[in-house]
Amino acid sequence: MSKQIIVRPLAEADMAEAQEWYNAQRLGLGEQFILCVEETFERLSHTPEMHQKVFKDARRAFVRRFPYLVYYRVRSDAVVVLAVVHGRRDPRLWQARV
Repeated sequence: MSKQIIVRPLAEADMAEAQEWYNAQRLGLGEQFILCVEETFERLSHTPEMHQKVFKDARRAFVRRFPYLVYYRVRSDAVVVLAVVHGRRDPRLWQARV
């Protein structure tokens, strides 16, 4: 059974910022980024406990093709996405969201 994906507003803002940056690099690349993030969400909805905890109860999943990470929590009925950030960003930025 798949779990519902809940994307917090700050994580949505992360995605929009990255999409805008990628579109500025090459037309359409931002949409490809969003598709890869959504693919990650789909995987998480089916196997959310596949990734280990990295900070408190937050887990981390890698986004295919892009150097981005999805930080999330597993709840009984849902997966809550806390952040979608570049892998080289200061971890304190997303840890404050946990």
